[in-house]
Amino acid sequence: MKILIFGLNYAPELIGTGKYTGELGAWLSEHNHDVRVICAPPYYPDWNVSAGYKAWCYRSEIEEGVKIFRCPLFVPKRPSVFLRLLHLISFSVSSMPLLFFHIFWKPNIVITIEPTLFCGPGTLLLAKLSGAKSLLHIQDFELDAMLKLEMGKHGFFTRLGYKIESWIMRNFDAVSTISHSMVKSAKNKLNGSNTPIFYFPNWVDVDYIRPSMDDDFFRQKWGISADKKVVIYSGNLGEKQGLEMVLEAASRLSSDEDVIFLLVGSGAAKDRLVNLARQMGLTNVEFHPVQPYRQLPALMAIGDIFLVVQKKGVADAVLPSKLTTILAAGKNALITAEKETELGLLCEKYPGIAKRVVPDDAGSFTDALEEMLQEINAKNSNINQVARKYAENFLDKEKALGDFSRNLNLLAAKN
Repeated sequence: MKILIFGLNYAPELIGTGKYTGELGAWLSEHNHDVRVICAPPYYPDWNVSAGYKAWCYRSEIEEGVKIFRCPLFVPKRPSVFLRLLHLISFSVSSMPLLFFHIFWKPNIVITIEPTLFCGPGTLLLAKLSGAKSLLHIQDFELDAMLKLEMGKHGFFTRLGYKIESWIMRNFDAVSTISHSMVKSAKNKLNGSNTPIFYFPNWVDVDYIRPSMDDDFFRQKWGISADKKVVIYSGNLGEKQGLEMVLEAASRLSSDEDVIFLLVGSGAAKDRLVNLARQMGLTNVEFHPVQPYRQLPALMAIGDIFLVVQKKGVADAVLPSKLTTILAAGKNALITAEKETELGLLCEKYPGIAKRVVPDDAGSFTDALEEMLQEINAKNSNINQVARKYAENFLDKEKALGDFSRNLNLLAAKN
């Protein structure tokens, strides 16, 4: 099949949507599909276009059998609500000429990745003109996330935004998303439409990411002694994570010289968090950049406890992709999520898979972290077998992508 993937983020981004879309494109190409991608130059999570790319230029390249078209976009240094909107709109506008050029290529399926939903109308028009089937794959309900973080105001424009979102979704031939709770939300947003929707989870290579006790690489690289217990947050250092709570926990545990906190990643809030840690005089907190994918198993090996932290109201709209890696590595995770969210239901259904506390409660968060650190001392093994088994059963890369490919074949065959 000819498959066109249309979305903002793509490889070589190592975090979030770009990572998964890049792996999706490469896998489809490897399995004999003719794949093209329209995307932006890599910029996330640093909010800075990567070396070797330019923000304001068109560019084409071929990677892993996939023909990639990069489109100009505006990348704000300090993304506010308004600047984020300009950022999203700039890509949707600059990508239109390349999108409609593909009318003549006649794709069988066009897959649009949300965010950004701004790309939806263009996709629907291309599909109609070229005879292609259209699929919306939702990694993040961007409108929900903005509103729940109080980036937008409730009222007329909120209602209008949701009506536009619903209209766009209903006009796709199919919709997919990454968690069961997001499937439920998508059904509500479809507002009675018969548009088919299916579950397509973010995945992990369970053969590459495995439980390991060999943590020498990063202990030597970062000068961390063998007797220290390591608490890690790895991923996007953004505003929706609420990582100030991690710094508060580090402050409360500052007298325990056997514990160190590592914040590994980049993002819009990083500079502010670094300055806050300095102001708090935290000597037990270190910040490190995103690490290459080839070193990910070693990074997972050094961590005793991994943190999955989000603000209240966000966990149901965005399922954190970092959790798949944590589970595959058989690691212990401390999660902030409300009971009724996807993460909360996961912890309830699979006792022992992770420890959950309510969001935005620094006291409960630190208490739970202290309890987990004490449990580590009492255990002979630090491998979470419940987490590993779940990853093997439900998050395996080949199974997830194989199921998705079969759904694409069914979609393409529909009249």
